[in-house]
Amino acid sequence: MPKKPPPETALYVKLPATAGEKLDRAAQELGIHKKDLVAGLVEKYVHPGATMGTYSFQPDDPPEVLTAEQAADLLQVDQKIVLELAEAGKLPGRKLGYAWRFSRAALVDWLSGPEKPEKPEKSR
Repeated sequence: MPKKPPPETALYVKLPATAGEKLDRAAQELGIHKKDLVAGLVEKYVHPGATMGTYSFQPDDPPEVLTAEQAADLLQVDQKIVLELAEAGKLPGRKLGYAWRFSRAALVDWLSGPEKPEKPEKSR
């Protein structure tokens, strides 16, 4: 008689994109399904009957100086839009070499301020 697989339960989670990409790469490199990789990690690190401590999650102090990617996350837009606005001088930031850096406070001030109308081009 063939061995019957153990019963399964559904697990639906949303992971940060970077964690999901790491999970995909690990499963591919190990040549196993993601569900088996997760099950193995649970088996290894979650012990039945073990006393689990408690933890209170505290928000991490966000950085004051942001990369273009972090600024895009803060503004909830694509990084390309942040870079386009910065290059056009419409978004407060500084270019250091090839990389843009943004002040969190300046971005929040910019976002909460009034929208500046486009300046019409002068005719000659």
